[in-house]
Amino acid sequence: MQKLLNKFSHIYKFLITALMLFIPLYPKFPSIRIPGIYVSIRLEDFLIFITLLLFVPILLNKRKDIIKESASKSIFVYLFVGFVSLLSAIFLTKTVDPLIGSLHLLRRVEYFSLFFVGFAYIRYIVQDKEKFLNYVLKLFIIIVYLIFAYGIGQRFLNFPVIITQNEEYSKGIALRWVPGAHINSTFGGHYDLASYIILIGPVLVMYLVTVKQKISKLVLMIAVYFCFMLLSFAVSRISIVAFIVACLLPLIIYKKYKESIFFIFVSLLIFGLSSGLRVRYERIFQVVKDKISMVNIVYAEEGIAQEDRSTSIRLNVEWPRAIRAMNKNLLLGTGYSSITLATDNDYLRALGEVGILGFLAFILILINFFKILYQKATIGISNFLLFKYSLLGSFTGLLLVAMFIDIFEASKFALNFWLMLGLIAGVNEYEQNI
Repeated sequence: MQKLLNKFSHIYKFLITALMLFIPLYPKFPSIRIPGIYVSIRLEDFLIFITLLLFVPILLNKRKDIIKESASKSIFVYLFVGFVSLLSAIFLTKTVDPLIGSLHLLRRVEYFSLFFVGFAYIRYIVQDKEKFLNYVLKLFIIIVYLIFAYGIGQRFLNFPVIITQNEEYSKGIALRWVPGAHINSTFGGHYDLASYIILIGPVLVMYLVTVKQKISKLVLMIAVYFCFMLLSFAVSRISIVAFIVACLLPLIIYKKYKESIFFIFVSLLIFGLSSGLRVRYERIFQVVKDKISMVNIVYAEEGIAQEDRSTSIRLNVEWPRAIRAMNKNLLLGTGYSSITLATDNDYLRALGEVGILGFLAFILILINFFKILYQKATIGISNFLLFKYSLLGSFTGLLLVAMFIDIFEASKFALNFWLMLGLIAGVNEYEQNI
């Protein structure tokens, strides 16, 4: 089996590369519309399907090793609870359409499948793991450069904007950027874009402060600057905070204290220059002040009454709806798709859709991955520890984002997230068995 894998390793590398490039860079044009839901079958779904077909023999051959891995077990437990929850929602509470609920479950299976693809690839096919991680870094740099270029094109050259934030737009309608709007680049929304930057940004920052070669340092410096600018364009408040946390954590772990202070200074300088961000932070501070004082203050500017719309929707509509769904069935929730498209809190969404059992299974997944990322490396892959701690920072920041965004449901982010965790878990499992 190993000789066969070595012979065709270039094909598997091509597939992994294609996934890592195509998913974030190709806009969310629908290929096949599914009646009744916003989500469509897209080109990346066909790419994932082909990849899975070619990885099935490896996954079956190594199934015993894969299943015994703690992160794998927790994923299977979560999907099993989700399946039972779906059955409960169809036959007991009758809160979901069987077809739509099943498609939502299959979508989650697709997300997690890339964890197993990444795990199997780097664990059983890649021979030089250090070289491959450096290759991943190069892909990150290319992606950031292209995402930034397309975002600039949207703002100044009328490049098409493809978003999926409502049913009409999700049909693939090409929009144009207008003053005051968010920049989403090749992603389906500005939150997706910001979350992807949180995922890969800490890796770029850590390489920037550790690399010695001047040309590489310059290329990385530009890439990190593009990350800052993309976050400023996205104008996502929680993502800004999460990005700073995500980058500071590995810097502190590596005892890069001077670099940490400089990073904070640069962050405050760049993000402070964004007028859009300043206005949005002022609004949320005003909402919090009003909630605490219980005084109905209307913040007006130029005679127009303003409020923090996103915060109000979360507090008054989305979060209470998820809690009501959970109360209908505490253990299993009301099933996938039962609380509409968005909850803007992945933890409350889990409680509402799959109940306490599903929520605990999801938390178990997060705990197992936290253990993997926090565990020290013991073998001589010099860049592995840097990758692990960088993704530990990303992971921490993204857990914060998940309190305000359904980020683990966003396809462009989720597919990349589980693929990256699969790669890291594969190296981690390899070193434990050396």
